[in-house]
Amino acid sequence: MDNIVIIGAGLAGATAAHTLRKEGFDGGITLVGAEEHHPYIRPPLSKGFLAGNEDEGSLLPYPVDSYAEKRIDFLPRETAEQLDREAGEVRLASGKTMKYGQLLLATGATPRSLPISGADLPGVHCLRTLEDSKELREALVNNAYEQHDRRVVLVGSGWIGLEVAATARTLGAEVAVLGKDKIPLEGVLGAELGTVFLDRHRKAGVTFHPETSAAGITAANGRASGVVTDSGLELPADLVVIAVGVTPNTELAEAAGLTIQNGILTDQSMRTSDPRIFAAGDVANPFHPVLGEHQRSEHWANAINTGKVAAKAMLGKPAVLNHIPYFYTDQFDLGMEYSGYGPLARDAKVVARGDTSSGEFIAFWVIPVSSDKGRVVAGMNVNIWDVQGPIKALIRQENEVNLQQLADLSVPLDSL
Repeated sequence: MDNIVIIGAGLAGATAAHTLRKEGFDGGITLVGAEEHHPYIRPPLSKGFLAGNEDEGSLLPYPVDSYAEKRIDFLPRETAEQLDREAGEVRLASGKTMKYGQLLLATGATPRSLPISGADLPGVHCLRTLEDSKELREALVNNAYEQHDRRVVLVGSGWIGLEVAATARTLGAEVAVLGKDKIPLEGVLGAELGTVFLDRHRKAGVTFHPETSAAGITAANGRASGVVTDSGLELPADLVVIAVGVTPNTELAEAAGLTIQNGILTDQSMRTSDPRIFAAGDVANPFHPVLGEHQRSEHWANAINTGKVAAKAMLGKPAVLNHIPYFYTDQFDLGMEYSGYGPLARDAKVVARGDTSSGEFIAFWVIPVSSDKGRVVAGMNVNIWDVQGPIKALIRQENEVNLQQLADLSVPLDSL
């Protein structure tokens, strides 16, 4: 059978490789990864692993031995330099050339940098890889600061920024967060629910500078010593963490002439504009049949789902990316899970089930269809567990629900 080559050994690539074997593919599988590590999951890098509560073994989605057992040829410390679609070949940076019958691009994304002075100073970090997390943790826990507590400035108030802020504060650092929004996460959750996370951080002693950008990073003794904001305020810093999003790694695909649009454009089966080439994970911008539009996602569950769909589609099996998007976060004692369609939730009404100030509640995003009924398009549970099943069922069934019952804690979710 034809050889399948997978470029990118993150969670999407690893999931696709193992799914191919599970679905009965008996040909050659080559998994090419830029890092020296076997594929690992990234969410703990800003949470449990960064805090020192999880080891490297807990990051592995598949045991190291499983690659050899399933005859997956894993090539670490390799990157693809050129893709020849006509010849069906990929040339690696090492000079090795590989033939493929089908190709999966799971090249991931790269953290955005800031075009400001001092962004490349020692003491300025980003967080994407296992090594990034190790370096940041070492910087957070070392005893180099004798006159004061470690001072950390986070540039960016999205999920990664807030998770790192919570972890750094838990480790005893003084933490300040710069964010362009008035309220962190407002663009995703809205002002009311974003305030839940803002209040918890403030309660823990994190300082916020809303609607503020970094204009430069100052230096002392050859390393970062502070962040100058766009208003001229200088915040002292021993460590600066830049968390302003990522850019999909589309260079290889673009040079090969594949269609690029906020990532590698694919259909609902993860197939690109070349029928022999598929894409998955952060780099892919697939068509979502429920939304009726393309939707790129950078979350953990998306890497798994797109990897599985791509693998099945490569084998000619029915496979459509119609999953409900899911992500989670842990910040201090706030644990949250979210499922739903972000584009539909932006203009939806929020219905809370429980007191949002209590730290234990469920919130639903509902498109009203009448004064007392609506359709659930997203749901978030905070410190209430084992409810993702009924939340997703409400979203999937697309039925009208009674809003008063939706908010009533005494009414079982699975009865709506």
